[in-house]
Amino acid sequence: MIKAVLLFAVGLVLLIKGGDWFVDGAVGVAHRYHIPEILIGATVVSIGTTIPEVMVSSIAAAVGQSQTAYGNAIGSIICNTALICAITISAKSVAEVNTKTFRTPVMFFFGAAILYAGVAYTTGTFSRLIGIILLAIFLVYMTLTVRQALKNRLTIDDAAEAEVEKDEEKEKNSPLWKDIVLLILGAGVIALGANLLVDNGKIIAAGLGVPESVIALTFIALGTSLPELVTAITSLVKGHSSLSLGNIVGANLFNLVLVSGMAMTINPFTIPADKLIGGMNASLVVDVPLMFFVMAFMTVPALLTKKLRRYQGIVLLIVYAAYVMFQFFF
Repeated sequence: MIKAVLLFAVGLVLLIKGGDWFVDGAVGVAHRYHIPEILIGATVVSIGTTIPEVMVSSIAAAVGQSQTAYGNAIGSIICNTALICAITISAKSVAEVNTKTFRTPVMFFFGAAILYAGVAYTTGTFSRLIGIILLAIFLVYMTLTVRQALKNRLTIDDAAEAEVEKDEEKEKNSPLWKDIVLLILGAGVIALGANLLVDNGKIIAAGLGVPESVIALTFIALGTSLPELVTAITSLVKGHSSLSLGNIVGANLFNLVLVSGMAMTINPFTIPADKLIGGMNASLVVDVPLMFFVMAFMTVPALLTKKLRRYQGIVLLIVYAAYVMFQFFF
């Protein structure tokens, strides 16, 4: 048991460091070939913070651990919103939300979530076809995001453009082999960390006498969400809380369409039924409704008032604490 916990922790560290190396390498290569900075942020960096979830859920699905494949995506959405984003909002209210850029990922998220919930409540089985549809939604969203990013780049002022060119020149001075090594090494370390997380998460679940899905919805979800947590804290310290908000909404969307879509396509699975409430699947009673609630509680006020208040963060933190207690003690 102690060995499993230590290896689980090592897996988390490898996921975080591997993701960091992967993004650094990708950004370095992209800059070298004059790919716009804003385009890098809209694609490579956004996907980079979601890579841990993709690897964990894909590996779990491939080895038949449907509880982890399912719970990691849902749990990460709840964790990103009710813990990570809540910390940001609780520390400092977001006075101005850019609803123009915020609206698109929110609409895509709820559209994908309705499809996801519809399948969960009607059949309870996520087929390969559903996975392909979710991946198609991801491609459509990325296409729109890239087009919007390129369009917005035309409005960058001279000072911002000079800063971009300065960063690109700095990247060009770095040897190409270094960026490629970081890219390959990062991907390999992420894969190793994900394997350790999945394998030892199952051992810990058995040792604690709790369902595997509980570990996926809490420990694994929190572990794979650490890149978003680091981004949120860094953005908060630098006074860019709205940047953290955008990253979290994008990551939540990717958890549904990319993470879940990839897992389903690799190996279709059913909703875990190892935890019941009044004879009903606990995930359908608690997890899925809570996913909708925390996202709506965060995004709807932002879209209506262009602001996010401290009380929202406090409420979300209370909700997350209650959720974790429910998972382990009920």
